[in-house]
Amino acid sequence: MKVQIYGKNITVTPAIAEKIEKKLNHLEKYFIIDENVIANVVVRVYPNKQKIEVTIPTKFAVLRAEVVHDDLYAAIDLAIDKLEDQIRRQKTRLTRKNKEKLAYAFLETEELDEEYDEADEVVKTKSIVPDTMELDEAIMRMEMLNHNFFIYRDDETKEIAVVYKRHDGGYGLIETE
Repeated sequence: MKVQIYGKNITVTPAIAEKIEKKLNHLEKYFIIDENVIANVVVRVYPNKQKIEVTIPTKFAVLRAEVVHDDLYAAIDLAIDKLEDQIRRQKTRLTRKNKEKLAYAFLETEELDEEYDEADEVVKTKSIVPDTMELDEAIMRMEMLNHNFFIYRDDETKEIAVVYKRHDGGYGLIETE
């Protein structure tokens, strides 16, 4: 795995880079990471706090963690812990459902373009090409990305569907006709 570290309002020292690379390479014990995978790490410094964002797009799923802490080295450790928890959760879920692997491509999320007041402003727009998959896999990807909804193409109906987290627990499904 290759690691790209970007510093925002901070100069990434060799000690910081070494710590991040060492911790990220520790993740390879959980699953096979291709040599061509590039882990993107963004380190930001704000007054009285540091933030680290780690994104690892593997061919099976996208691992992502974001941590804000007073100490940068503690933030690095917490981000790696979050990534390890994501990996363990997904492995457990796959084992339970006897899945051999996740889908091949990552589905980008889209900010919904809903009606809004004149005071509201659309700040980001993404377009997606939904992958065909089962509902269980869509839920798994949504959880792994730590999103509230996930858009995909249902493998049975071949129609666009949206799975989402309900406020009262559980999941909801919106199907199109």
